Amino acid sequence: MNEPGAPTGTNEEGQAAQPRLSILTQYVKDLSFENPRAPLGLAPGQPRPEIQIAVDVNARQVGEQHFEVVLQINIEAKSGDTPFFLVELAYGGVFQLANIPEDTVQPLLLIECPRILFPFARRIVADVTRDGGLPPLLLDPIDFATLYRRRLAQRAQEAEAAGTA
Repeated sequence: MNEPGAPTGTNEEGQAAQPRLSILTQYVKDLSFENPRAPLGLAPGQPRPEIQIAVDVNARQVGEQHFEVVLQINIEAKSGDTPFFLVELAYGGVFQLANIPEDTVQPLLLIECPRILFPFARRIVADVTRDGGLPPLLLDPIDFATLYRRRLAQRAQEAEAAGTA
């Protein structure tokens, strides 16, 4: 059996070592909350704001087996042209990957890692909106696999458009 820190690949019996994903750290990389209507907030009788949520995921290698994954959540609430609040959160984590096949690294980083980070980012959004004098905003779960597939399709369209230009 491999000792921690020992070379990866196969164990003493010659069997392939098990794939492993470890979270080394997670952190708020950037957080901005704007509440221009404070202290009025969502006063009774006012229309409910329309809430727009944008989510993006980025990953980059920061060491031999270490990758930083950043979940970017931007939320804008407004009624017509009147802004209610704005939240911008970049929540990151550093993950260690071991014995992961090369062709599955990108989907793992852009689907599974943000799925692990999301509950923590969701709590931060709820806390900051509550602390801003508003009802806590509880984000619905996000399908990161669909987000990943959309990203791949968009890149394919951009490559196709660049090839015909």
